[in-house]
Amino acid sequence: MKRKICFVLTYRGNYAKTKSIMREIKNIPDLELQLVVGGAVILHKFGNPINLIEADGFKVDEMVHFLVEGGKPITMAKSTGLAIVELSTVFENFRPDIVVAIADRFEAMAVAVAASYMNIPVAHIEGGELSGSIDESIRHAITKLSHLHFVATEKSAERVIKMGEDPSTVYVVGSPSLDLIHDLDLGHDVNIFERYTGVGPVFEIKKGGYLVVIQHPVTTEYETAGKYVEETLHAVNEMKMPTLWLWPNMDAGTDDVSKGIRTFREKYEPKQIHFFKNFAFEDYARLLNNCGCLVGNSSSGIRESAFLGIPTVNIGTRQNFRERGKNVMDVPYDRNEIKKAIEAQTAHGKYPPNHLYGDGKAGKKIADVLANCNITIQKKMTF
Repeated sequence: MKRKICFVLTYRGNYAKTKSIMREIKNIPDLELQLVVGGAVILHKFGNPINLIEADGFKVDEMVHFLVEGGKPITMAKSTGLAIVELSTVFENFRPDIVVAIADRFEAMAVAVAASYMNIPVAHIEGGELSGSIDESIRHAITKLSHLHFVATEKSAERVIKMGEDPSTVYVVGSPSLDLIHDLDLGHDVNIFERYTGVGPVFEIKKGGYLVVIQHPVTTEYETAGKYVEETLHAVNEMKMPTLWLWPNMDAGTDDVSKGIRTFREKYEPKQIHFFKNFAFEDYARLLNNCGCLVGNSSSGIRESAFLGIPTVNIGTRQNFRERGKNVMDVPYDRNEIKKAIEAQTAHGKYPPNHLYGDGKAGKKIADVLANCNITIQKKMTF
């Protein structure tokens, strides 16, 4: 019988981290892919990422609705609870052999809780890393609920093992999102304004002459999310460079970030900033590769930007303590400091590529382990 591998995709970053793995699974006769989508993936306000998934030829087996609106810590907690309820039913019906939990979001916690309580082995992607906000606690909690660990770096592997996980279950594979970049034609050939619906002026985009901005709320600082994004908006607007700005994720504080953007847009009518809800990852990678600088607090500035050598201005605490390359310049939530860092990074230009987070071949490594590993549901501490 085929071994059934279940993926649960809940926001746009999930798909970038799993696409190469799912593609490899479809090519292995002894594996069967099960695909569940929910959360931001199926919502219009986040750009309907499900459309991109289906356009790539993946069959969605189930949709789950669990996201509570409001963008507050209480809505995150309630969404996690609802996700556990809904996913338990899905797992009962699908009977997967392994469930894949991705990184460190609250929905991933729901995936791991539901599966582990139902005696279904959990494979965790990108555990063992350090960062800011509640994500770090969630990531390590998922590690303790998981039975296979696909980590991105050697230091991450060391941390997972120090948490008492069996070394034979820990695999250093790199970040799977880099797989999508590895063989991609990164030429600047995408007409972003025709392909995606956004809000703001249309302008010419020249290689190295524009900014990409992604700023998410920090869950442990959610009450100041609106103030923080305002600092970035002022800094970027004063640069007077063409800017492609991606909408924030669905963490606590997201409504305040969105409100801050809308208020700024209405008051100042920026002539060089265009706001988008979502991009296909391949298009995003091309835009990233050809931009002058990435600005914000996304892990993309740490992973994909290092792989491509893209100058990054990392703002605030969301990526605290995460391993990073020389391409990253850290600044506080201060418009003057942000602007100075953007000026310095755009003047510097590209950095040498850094393979700290892998070589772009993680998907096959992970799929091969999923196909051939011996796995047990019973865990014990190794110290």
